[in-house]
Amino acid sequence: MTGLDPSSSLYAQPPLPPVDPALLTVDVLANTGRRIAARASDMGLSRWFWGEGVVLLGLLRLAEATGDPVPPFVIDFVDRHLAAGIEPDHVNSLIPGAACAWLYRETGDRRYRDGCVRLLDWLAARTDSGPLEHWPGGVWADTAFMAGVFLVHCGRALDRPELITEAARQWTLHAEVLGDPASGLFAHGSHRGETIRCFWGRANAWLALAGVEILEADPSLGHVRERLAAQLTGLMATQPSHGVWDVLVDGHPETRGIIETSATAGIAAALFRAAALNVVSAEALRSAGWRALGGLHPHVTENGTVTRSSAGTVLQLVPFGYSVIRDDRIQPWGQGLGLHAYAAALVTRSCR
Repeated sequence: MTGLDPSSSLYAQPPLPPVDPALLTVDVLANTGRRIAARASDMGLSRWFWGEGVVLLGLLRLAEATGDPVPPFVIDFVDRHLAAGIEPDHVNSLIPGAACAWLYRETGDRRYRDGCVRLLDWLAARTDSGPLEHWPGGVWADTAFMAGVFLVHCGRALDRPELITEAARQWTLHAEVLGDPASGLFAHGSHRGETIRCFWGRANAWLALAGVEILEADPSLGHVRERLAAQLTGLMATQPSHGVWDVLVDGHPETRGIIETSATAGIAAALFRAAALNVVSAEALRSAGWRALGGLHPHVTENGTVTRSSAGTVLQLVPFGYSVIRDDRIQPWGQGLGLHAYAAALVTRSCR
């Protein structure tokens, strides 16, 4: 193919050897999750933004899976921002509100309800009949999670099922723009009305996780189930033998072998949770989930850092753009999606 540049791919650091999933016992999963949580809590996170929101929800998911109390970090973080006043300025400012909704369900404290309503009012003023734009002129997979998961949690906490319906509508609209009918995979985003067919790993994680959140809230949504089943089937078909997907999940030659752990963590969490919903064969979903976690596990350091998570990534117009995103620093979404993965694995292991 003319113009391909595999130079980054040729020099990609290979993945660490995977561990046997049988070694990932309840104790190993819980201890690893707690290490990831401690490292995330020590990162100095302070913004009311998307990476922080993924961490907050991941901390709550892990605490629920381990039977631990609500982490003080989550309460302190949310309380501090509520006291200062939440001023959302982007759809990425919505996902911390999922923690607000969770705390309202836990405590009944109206401060958390008011925080949700403040964010919902901001979102309602920007919602029309089409898909929410991530940036002007661009529909991104990220939004289906950042806005959609927030809507699901608010819908459940505030007893407003129409919010879950809106989350499902947005998920479906995003799937129509970004989905590839042949593979079931999702592209990262569109630019000025054109979908850029780069099947970014974290985009697939965002949509898969948002899909299971919606179906857990309303299992009757057959159109979401059908599209999610096609996506997860496509992801299972492209999963490497070592378990960890590339930064572009379709094996594109410009990114082949450049692994991405945050995407793998998010997809693993979705696979485990989709298995509980019987989205497709539960056995196949769990098998792929354990393969993903077995590959991810060696990339978690003793101090709880999830390594090989790529930095924040704007929409790239060509596949090569995804081959040069740095992955040598700790990232909040790497920690947060790692928490989602270990929490979902722990629930799966505990139920068997």
